Amino acid sequence: MIRVSILTISDRSSRGEREDLSGPALHDLVISENWEVVRKDIIPDDLKLIQETLATWSDANIQNVILTTGGTGFAPRDITPEATLAIVDRLTPGLVEAMRAASMEITKHAMLSRAVAGIRGKTLIINLPGSPKAAVENLTILIPVIPHAIQLLSGDPKSEDGHNIV
Repeated sequence: MIRVSILTISDRSSRGEREDLSGPALHDLVISENWEVVRKDIIPDDLKLIQETLATWSDANIQNVILTTGGTGFAPRDITPEATLAIVDRLTPGLVEAMRAASMEITKHAMLSRAVAGIRGKTLIINLPGSPKAAVENLTILIPVIPHAIQLLSGDPKSEDGHNIV
């Protein structure tokens, strides 16, 4: 079972000034994949708080994947990538390369995404856009590979069964 935590990063949503639409949209997509949502929260665009939340959640090992939504653009308070980079052990650039490439087919604005993805311990952390539509589109691109990524991260001895070994 893939267990997912969803972290919405938005000053306005954290203050209750704007409804969080991206977190619930991601929740619905995760549930439609028969994955489990184990935790959700909304926090402001605060570097230290984002770092602390991602590190604490990862280190608790209750989820395989943390999805962040928001804070990946060019606005001055968009610092989710920097917070993520500060706490991951290893980067997973292929995931964000795939998201950007597929998103470029939908909108040229995809090249403005500064999203990153990486691994902390056995948790995969993926930054997604703050727009509900873009967040769902980007996660949809990754859904086919996430189960195998989690299998590899968990050290499952069967994780390489499908690989062609010469």
